[in-house]
Amino acid sequence: MDEMQVTLAGRRALVTGGRRGIGRAIVLALARSGASVVAAAHSEDDAGLLRQAEEEGLAIEYCSVDLNDRGSRADMINNILADGDVDILVNNAGAQVRRPLLEYGLEQWDTDMELLLSSMFDLSQALAREMVARGYGRIINLSSISGFQGARNIAGYTTAKHAVIGLTKALANELGIYGVNVNAIAPGICETDMTTDVTTNKEHAEIIRGRIPLGRFATPEDVAGPVLFLCSDAAAYVHGQTMLVDGGWLAR
Repeated sequence: MDEMQVTLAGRRALVTGGRRGIGRAIVLALARSGASVVAAAHSEDDAGLLRQAEEEGLAIEYCSVDLNDRGSRADMINNILADGDVDILVNNAGAQVRRPLLEYGLEQWDTDMELLLSSMFDLSQALAREMVARGYGRIINLSSISGFQGARNIAGYTTAKHAVIGLTKALANELGIYGVNVNAIAPGICETDMTTDVTTNKEHAEIIRGRIPLGRFATPEDVAGPVLFLCSDAAAYVHGQTMLVDGGWLAR
């Protein structure tokens, strides 16, 4: 979708994991469509995001937050709301720990669930209270094709991404009547830091691409486009859905 076709002027968004990869593409897409965007990520280094925003004349802020820490999450929300309402929440932040099941301990499980699921619920609940009071909001959760199928060596990630789809439906059932649309995006294999073990292995990458009907991996921009759509008025009646953005992977 051409970003110029979507007008989000006057809207304010929070995007977690907005420093790089899919999150950064979402931040830029929303800002280029007129939204004021807060990009949140763990690192204190914004990786040049604010410089790019200044060069393009975009309204982007950056904040550092430890999403595994409940106090840090609460502080972030309080600080952001002190500066104004949030109309759009994109729960994008995540990490994928690869470890064989028999070596995957409960401590890592707890860490993964906190980041990939509990933080998503926490931020959604906190901002939904404000959205409900105003009668408008958009919440978009990032799941994955791993939310539809099993995979080796990522038990925590796969479990959490399945749960994100359930959480999206639960939120949608309770918040829709208040004007808050809730949906999820499930990307396929995307060319980001998380997937370099696949995308940079020439032989393996060729095999995997052969499994994708479109014949290529996704780019972060491929995912940002559908997110932009779900934030727009064009998606006013799209609710409780998980949109696959996988190049046809699950159609095989």
